[in-house]
Amino acid sequence: MARELTVKVGDGTMGIFTVEPEGAGPHPAVVLIHHRDGVDEFTKATCERLAKSGFFAAAPNLYHRRPAGEDGAESRKSLNDGEVLADIDACVKELQAQSAVKGDRIAIMGHCMGGRMAYLGATSNAAFKAAVVLYGGGIFRAEGEARLAPIAHTPNIKCAVAGFFGRDDKNPSPEDVERISQELKKHSIRHDFRIYDGAGHAFQNFSNPVSYREEASEDAWRRLVPFLKTELR
Repeated sequence: MARELTVKVGDGTMGIFTVEPEGAGPHPAVVLIHHRDGVDEFTKATCERLAKSGFFAAAPNLYHRRPAGEDGAESRKSLNDGEVLADIDACVKELQAQSAVKGDRIAIMGHCMGGRMAYLGATSNAAFKAAVVLYGGGIFRAEGEARLAPIAHTPNIKCAVAGFFGRDDKNPSPEDVERISQELKKHSIRHDFRIYDGAGHAFQNFSNPVSYREEASEDAWRRLVPFLKTELR
């Protein structure tokens, strides 16, 4: 069942698109961080698929501070890590207040910029028991005044991380992926990264026929769902 929740964040209100699985709860939950295009058809369909796999899926709208209908590329420029973390924390608190959610069984996942934000969220909120990063670029870049890049906060990650990337991607490049993996290894953080040949950025985005790679996308799904079920068991 899909529905929209709203929560207070600072002086404003943030919408959260949610899909509850069928069957009796409570259910483990996944905070899904949207890509540059916002909570669009692709993000909502990803929530639906997570729900069919037994997860209460929640996609917070990180663009809630921007004018309605603004182009995603423009809205993306306004994001800073401090506000993003406030949004993620507000989403987690709302999920923990839902009777349909197992409050101690929450993961974070994201595509593209959402993959970066998922990594960032995993470094900041100890509620997360798992993180899934799908071609998240910019992990070596800080966003916001007096902020450090997400990679600098890697020692704070308290959960396992699964990552899925395209070999033809430039951000993150295969070299970037290796640097992230080495940083996780340095701090003894369990992780499993996959790099797909013949795939580039946004290979899961079925709404973009230029970037979509069905074989890589489905293989990632076959791996990430068991990963989440294991970590949120």
